Amino acid sequence: MRLSEFWRLMDDEFGAGYSRVLAGDLVLADLGGRTPLEALGAGENPKAVWSAVCLKQDVPPERRLGRDIPPKP
Repeated sequence: MRLSEFWRLMDDEFGAGYSRVLAGDLVLADLGGRTPLEALGAGENPKAVWSAVCLKQDVPPERRLGRDIPPKP
């Protein structure tokens, strides 16, 4: 997963404004007690960070891949 995909998923699930706040404030035990921003800054795989956020925030499995975006014609 690319970093841009991580942010798209965060924005889809939590909203563009709140996703940034959440990424800076949510402490994740699965990532060594770091916030998502700290983990990403330390080089953690964005997919692992997204998975940890989903677990902590109880994101249902059916929404963990983001919303469906119709293909462009």
